[in-house]
Amino acid sequence: MFGWMNRLLGKKNRELENALMANPYLVDVRSEAEFANGSVEGAVNIPLDKITTQLETLRKHSCIVVFCRSGFRSGMAKKVLQQKGILAVVNGGKWQHVQRAKQSINQKS
Repeated sequence: MFGWMNRLLGKKNRELENALMANPYLVDVRSEAEFANGSVEGAVNIPLDKITTQLETLRKHSCIVVFCRSGFRSGMAKKVLQQKGILAVVNGGKWQHVQRAKQSINQKS
């Protein structure tokens, strides 16, 4: 009954894992206060409302993973970046999900 959902989530997980193996630029698009309460190791904080002020920095990276609290703001960030010509962007969704995926990859290597 939920096969389509499992296929979709599996595809998103593979996309995130592949991106994480490519040593991406990790961007937490939550507020500074949210970021201060914890994030993915090695991530930078660029709040969604400031994402367009950092385009030059972001263009320097071959792969970017954006994430937030729920996946909503990171989805918006991905859309904005792609509209600005930065195409190699993966929406990692929840920051905890990105953290777990990164830890899983590190344990495998």
